[in-house]
Amino acid sequence: MAELQARWHRSMAEFPQGPWQELVAASGLPFYSWNWLHGLETSGSITAREGWQPMHLGLWRGEQLVAAAPLYLKGHSYGEFVFDHAFAQLAGQLGQRYYPKLLGMSPVSPVQGYRFHVAPGEEEAPLTALMFRLIEDFCRQNGILSCNLLSVDPAWLPLAEAAGWARWLNQRSEWTNPGFASFDDYLAGFNANQRRNIKRERRAVAEAGLTLTPLVGEAISEAMLLRMHRFYADHCSRWGAWGSKYLREDFFLYAHGHLLEQLVLFSAHRGDPTEPVAMSLCVHSEDALWGRYWGSDVDLENLHFETCYYAPIAWAIERGLRRFDPGAGGSHKRRRGFLAEPQISLHLWTEPAFDTIVRRWLPEANARQLEEIEAVNAELPFSRPPVGLEAPA
Repeated sequence: MAELQARWHRSMAEFPQGPWQELVAASGLPFYSWNWLHGLETSGSITAREGWQPMHLGLWRGEQLVAAAPLYLKGHSYGEFVFDHAFAQLAGQLGQRYYPKLLGMSPVSPVQGYRFHVAPGEEEAPLTALMFRLIEDFCRQNGILSCNLLSVDPAWLPLAEAAGWARWLNQRSEWTNPGFASFDDYLAGFNANQRRNIKRERRAVAEAGLTLTPLVGEAISEAMLLRMHRFYADHCSRWGAWGSKYLREDFFLYAHGHLLEQLVLFSAHRGDPTEPVAMSLCVHSEDALWGRYWGSDVDLENLHFETCYYAPIAWAIERGLRRFDPGAGGSHKRRRGFLAEPQISLHLWTEPAFDTIVRRWLPEANARQLEEIEAVNAELPFSRPPVGLEAPA
């Protein structure tokens, strides 16, 4: 690997689009495509001014891109959905500066699957080990206390943990499709009481005169995406400082020109689907669906469930999709078919005292998290498979 050169990149524009896509194609995740990450940056949504300085690592052999890691220097902990405020507090107690920290994820999208991306035909294990060393060296040389890789791909863990990084478990939600032929098949897995509740919730929306229509790809106009942005912005504003409004209007405009193949809008309307009173935006691949944003002009009970869960599940069944990640938060997801599952993050701390304290705490914290996940899932009103991840020692 002596001929490899490591470079740190301050924007996605410094990577050629085609070679980047060859690296990330195997992941199947739209959130790591060149267009997605580039759109976040060029729209002004993810920039140094917003506390997200792109600091992507690339390995090059001459002009050939061999491997890459999407990384960001963060000046805060917003938009991550893995809450490390206790770590920041500990750093202060030890007289350490917690920010800026180095972060690996698809910004403001806590979707499982983060990993380093390696070109086809290259040896993944030695390149992964090299990139971990380069990241640790970068942090130590620049006085960075903490590096955090969030929503990590579980299949990548053996390579990642071989580098000595610490594993921290949190929770995520996911619906899985074992091969349902219809929405009724999905309902059949619930107990009788919850099955009636779901039917009642859907019926309430229909009785209010609303129809849900999915709009996919070229059926999504620029005007619809601008409307989606307004829904999103208005919904976030209702939560004040906790509103999590990260994406600018320009990202939705960019999406119309570059991301339509991955988008589906669920329009709740009384006539024309292009005149919605509520709408959700989801992202899809060939086998998975991710719920991202929603908003409504009407205050109608159960409309959120229909727009963000039931209509997307029905669409996923129709398309034969195998997984649906509805997004972060919300215990109400559990009763509507979404299992609690472990969400894995990996961490490096360069200050020995800090590292020692947190690593002593993690085994018990991870074990408690798995116990909580099992307890949550034991109360679900539908049949489920067991959680298949052991707590690390």
